[in-house]
Amino acid sequence: MTPEIVGREGPLAGRRFPFGETPLTFGRRPDNGVVLSGSCASRRHAEISRESDGYVLRDHNSSNGTLVNGRRVTARVLQPGDLITIGQEIFCFEMADQMDTVLGLPAVLPAGIAPVPALRVTISGGGPVGLTLALLLTRLMGERVQVTVYDGRWTRAGSRVVWKDESQGNNRRQQVVTLQSRQYLNLPEEVQAHLFDAGSYSEMWPAGPDSIRGYGPRNVRIAYIEDKLLELANTKPQHITLVPERFDLDERRDTVLQDHVLAICEGGRSRTRERLVHKFGNPDTSIYSIDGEHLQDVVLGLRVKSGLTDSMSVLLTVAQNRFLLNSLRGEGFLNMRLTDAEAQEVVGIDPVRRVFEDCIASRPCVMARDTEGDFVCPTHQTLFLPSLIKRSALWQQVLEGLRYFGVAEENLSAVTAFRLDMVQRPKFTAQLYPATAETPGTYAFLLGDAANAIHFWPGRGLNSGLASAISLARSLGNSRTGRALRDADFIRHEAAMSMLQYRHKSRAWKAMVTTDEQGVTHAIKDEIAESMANAAGRAADGDADKEAAVDELMDRLRLIRSRLTSRIPDLPDDTALRDHLQKMQGATVRALLASGPWDTANVGGEEVDIDIFYRPEPSGGVAKVMSGAE
Repeated sequence: MTPEIVGREGPLAGRRFPFGETPLTFGRRPDNGVVLSGSCASRRHAEISRESDGYVLRDHNSSNGTLVNGRRVTARVLQPGDLITIGQEIFCFEMADQMDTVLGLPAVLPAGIAPVPALRVTISGGGPVGLTLALLLTRLMGERVQVTVYDGRWTRAGSRVVWKDESQGNNRRQQVVTLQSRQYLNLPEEVQAHLFDAGSYSEMWPAGPDSIRGYGPRNVRIAYIEDKLLELANTKPQHITLVPERFDLDERRDTVLQDHVLAICEGGRSRTRERLVHKFGNPDTSIYSIDGEHLQDVVLGLRVKSGLTDSMSVLLTVAQNRFLLNSLRGEGFLNMRLTDAEAQEVVGIDPVRRVFEDCIASRPCVMARDTEGDFVCPTHQTLFLPSLIKRSALWQQVLEGLRYFGVAEENLSAVTAFRLDMVQRPKFTAQLYPATAETPGTYAFLLGDAANAIHFWPGRGLNSGLASAISLARSLGNSRTGRALRDADFIRHEAAMSMLQYRHKSRAWKAMVTTDEQGVTHAIKDEIAESMANAAGRAADGDADKEAAVDELMDRLRLIRSRLTSRIPDLPDDTALRDHLQKMQGATVRALLASGPWDTANVGGEEVDIDIFYRPEPSGGVAKVMSGAE
């Protein structure tokens, strides 16, 4: 029997560290047998050595101590099953059969065993998910992995690879996303430190089921995340090769044949995924359809600067499903759900050729305000038509959305749009090529939006994408033994992906539809359209109808405020809320009522806990798959 340490929680979850007569050391220094990333760990924190009594764990007078089964120790004779806790990382002491150790990724290979060739990984798409996967693999596997990342939105600047700017045809995403602590705490500490510089994030939303270890959700600009991750990847040229080109499977077939892994992280419109549909299977649209018609939302994204406090913005957002503001100190994007009629108005016009273009709706492009006050697409030289026709129905509703969130019209700086049409994917893992005498066998994986395009709540897709990258990195780290990869190596990852799909898309679907008392499902966009159409019939009622609508919305806001009072400070009182709503048109207030409040019962609740798939189950127990909170 061979003693080994097995990671249970933290960045090393699932990793196995066999040892024997040579002591096994723990600490932050890279020469330790178990290299810890947490800030609570000392440089040389603890050590396990073979002594007459057995295997003894000794704490090296560390600042924060070492726990065994929840109790702080200075020295302890270990028994199989003992849990060792150092900061936020937990390990289990086990006695394994020698063959299991060899197949379980040993830290030090026994004499006579040849070194395992490095795992070769190609990543198609260098956004946050692709770069996170590359950095995770480097952290988990070190010299045992070589990663190549492709992205056509990059360019070279001297010896470094950087993001193209607008003049080079790349419209950077300035949206603010909400990162959940369940995901960012599973990133290497180096990545966390790089992402969360002072002033780079805010904590606008209250802690919820995805908030663990006392850390809340953090709002970060997505372009900042992209910059920081690429900056960090540039510092690891010995492990990560950055290629500023769009990945083409046909052109790179010979390369992929020699790889072990192709990770597809290109986003919701992935060409590589569509090229491999025969491997991953056809997506199902039926469960995201009403009366046989696949439901699609069109969302207008308005880059704004709001004058409201975060607490006021949160309350106004949760109260309805028409507008959603996510910001960083007031600056961010106001997302507006459109009716089908409004979506038809999302067009650009070429003033020279005098033709209409749907670039803003189909690419999508970002139209920024120029010195004349017009919204211009720099790529196609088109203008946003609704803003030119000041009395157009869509532009009037845009102005209402600005008023709802305290945005002066001059503080609307850009307009974009995107479409949402979810599908159910049958699988996320596929063998591309079998192993041969000349090739290692290649597996492909769908990650991020290429796997699960989510609804327009900012950050849901990114959080799901980060979870998928964490899961795949751990599966690859556990399965790299020198033999060819096999389907069985990815059972846990496929299960995690299926759970992420179910959890996030079931929640997203509830944010697209509402169900009446008879159990009939309706699209929220249709409820908004019907309310706006009915407004014309109530026009004669004037002020009386508006006051009734404001009273009804105030009742809803009070209920939401009572739920949030203990979680968000400085929520507005009735007077402030009523004065604010009085600025709106009565028809708008009615439309907000018709859209319904956010389904917090469905948005909240238990979350998928990736860690559970990568820690050994307690003997005699059943692992809990989902955790509501820690």
